[in-house]
Amino acid sequence: MQTSGDVAPAVQVPAAGRLGGVALMLGSGLSNQVGASVAALAFPVIGPLGVVAVRQWVAAAVLCGAGRPRMRSFTAAQWRPVLALAAVFAAMNLSLYTAVDRIGLGLAVTLEFLGPLAVALIGSRRRTDVLCALAVAAAVVVLTRPEPSTDYPGIGLALLAAACWACYIALNRVVGGRLPGLQGPAAAAAVSGAAYLPAGALALWWHPPTVTALACAVTAGILSSAVPFLSDLLTLRRVPPHFFGVFMSVNPVFAALVGLVVLDQRLDAAAWTATFVIVAANATAVGTGARKASPTAPPGGETVPHG
Repeated sequence: MQTSGDVAPAVQVPAAGRLGGVALMLGSGLSNQVGASVAALAFPVIGPLGVVAVRQWVAAAVLCGAGRPRMRSFTAAQWRPVLALAAVFAAMNLSLYTAVDRIGLGLAVTLEFLGPLAVALIGSRRRTDVLCALAVAAAVVVLTRPEPSTDYPGIGLALLAAACWACYIALNRVVGGRLPGLQGPAAAAAVSGAAYLPAGALALWWHPPTVTALACAVTAGILSSAVPFLSDLLTLRRVPPHFFGVFMSVNPVFAALVGLVVLDQRLDAAAWTATFVIVAANATAVGTGARKASPTAPPGGETVPHG
């Protein structure tokens, strides 16, 4: 899981540690997007639902191993946000991967990043954030402009993933306040993984996986869940949360580049321009807003492995 504000960043980290943090962030971002592209290779065989199910099972195993949630001792007040977070996990990854299947990795991830960006902008009255919001609105118009090949259901699914990511940020703060460490996200991942057992089993029954497709799905789970989760835990000990949030903003660019190299998915010049505008707006909003926010809850800094 790309992670959360539960881990307090170290202060006064030596320059070598900062460089190590940058390297970890670069590796985490690339791993996440390469994982999504590898997942897309399995779509023709087992479909997005089958791939997401396998990925959810991998994520549940990784997070439960790391967080070791004591679910039997959870109270009703703790279970409510955990169950809501589990539903968000399930909807977010399925909507994103289905969008990737329909509109491509670069466009899907760019639209998905509107979720944390909206969280960073909502309620702000700063002139900088207003300008960021206007720039993003123009970029979204460019990305979704009507064309003969425009896939509106795919765009809608990417925007649903964005809404889920925004909900995840809000829920993660509630869960973090009611459960220590990673117990909340781990329990949510376990519930989400369990919920995918019947649907995933049916998907794999209807579309029998080849060894290659199954390997791609498992690899996607590792690259998009285990590697970013561990990398981000180490990163947040080396760099400030707002710097982590700003660097995360380049993920749409990583997604577009990986989609081009691995999947031969090409964006036109207008789409590339709009992507860079959204990246710049996200970096500006997170970078300037986080300096005024609590260090345990950086805007846009709570993320999840989903694409």
